[in-house]
Amino acid sequence: MILLLLIGLASLGASVVLVARAAGQRRAFVAATLDGIGRYGFQAPPAPDERVRNSLLGRFDRLADRVGDLASGLGWLREAEVRKLLRAAGAHRLTPRKILGYRIIATVGLPVLWLWLTAGGSAARALLGVAFGVLIGWHGPLVVLRRRARLRLDEIDYAMPELVDLLVTTVEAGLGLAAAMEVAARRLQGPLGEELRLTLAEQDMGLSTEDALANMLERAETPAVRSLVRSLTQGATLGVSIGKILRDLADEMRKRRRQRAEERAQKAPTKLLFPLIFLIFPAMFVVLLGPAVRTFMSALGGN
Repeated sequence: MILLLLIGLASLGASVVLVARAAGQRRAFVAATLDGIGRYGFQAPPAPDERVRNSLLGRFDRLADRVGDLASGLGWLREAEVRKLLRAAGAHRLTPRKILGYRIIATVGLPVLWLWLTAGGSAARALLGVAFGVLIGWHGPLVVLRRRARLRLDEIDYAMPELVDLLVTTVEAGLGLAAAMEVAARRLQGPLGEELRLTLAEQDMGLSTEDALANMLERAETPAVRSLVRSLTQGATLGVSIGKILRDLADEMRKRRRQRAEERAQKAPTKLLFPLIFLIFPAMFVVLLGPAVRTFMSALGGN
């Protein structure tokens, strides 16, 4: 009887040890998988915890999703255009239907807020505020999204010469194009680094280099990205030396950046006219002519 009890305890202990080892191996496998994912450049955003989901912002997001789903059947959703703006802005966690929900909520909420703040005022003032509220609420989210996409694409264009220089250096050092892109992805930060790491992730999932570069151009359609994708695709198709193509492309990128800087410098005087005329000149006139006008008016009053 005691022998059977000892055998049972030994079996139970062995089972516990085996279960613990299996759990440890599972955690090690998951950690190794995540480490491999991190090495080729893509890291998934952390999932929001329960407090974020139950917060006011989380509930507002869910409300926007539901409103967008209900309104998408009415033909108000320009999904292709909005999705392109979301990709250019780097807002991969937003959907066109959620943007539509935000627009509808803002279109209804801003006029209601205006009527609540101006309760008891004139009818003309209330009607004008409602009209402006509807206009801003419907077009405001898209204006903000377009501005964010434009700024992000400008950052990508500005950082493109550094990417080309890194590719030239690594390719001429003996690395292949895929390895050179991986080295550049580890070095670069900002929107261009994100797009390059996403391109490498698509390659690791089975896409060819040409298809991954075409998807990168679709997400960030700028002149610099278009030149890079065209040069790399032609080099891979025609068998031309990638190093020479990239070196010529680097010179072109430098010239393009210099031309953009000169163009902005030429536009600066025109942009300064509004603050100069409406802000600086009135203050100067008050300071310079104010004492003279006051003296003149005092003299006229004395006569």
